[in-house]
Amino acid sequence: MPEMTVINGMYFEEYEIGQRVRTEGRTISEADIVNFAGLSGDFNPIHTDEAYAAQTPFGRRVAHGALVLSVATGLAYRTRILEGTVMAFRAIDEWKLSAPVYIGDTIHCEVEVAELKEQRRLGGGLVTLGIRVINQEAKVVNKGRLTVLIKSKPEA
Repeated sequence: MPEMTVINGMYFEEYEIGQRVRTEGRTISEADIVNFAGLSGDFNPIHTDEAYAAQTPFGRRVAHGALVLSVATGLAYRTRILEGTVMAFRAIDEWKLSAPVYIGDTIHCEVEVAELKEQRRLGGGLVTLGIRVINQEAKVVNKGRLTVLIKSKPEA
């Protein structure tokens, strides 16, 4: 399937299983981790205490898994395929954290349309996106599926 190039959001009817898009990259910073800890209340020392983290198998602080998931959803939105047409975030399925994400890692996502399910009563359809989060070393660090409710194309 060809890559998607979109200027504005895609309507449900414009999605095809197998379509793919690659997101821009984003570097995870210390500020991201500190801000996420404050927002979520997750101050686990593996994320927030360098001396503690140095004694773990990771050897240094790692980003929260939920932070990486959140960044992945933001990167997917920035592709513009969802802009103005997404109505709701419906589900996260089979999300796996395969490798740590460290401060200074740059991640991007490969997004692929995995499933489509029309939902006329809701004014659109469910689009399930397979997402692979990949670091600067081309290693998959997270992967899973997100399902969103997308508007149908307006009647002509």
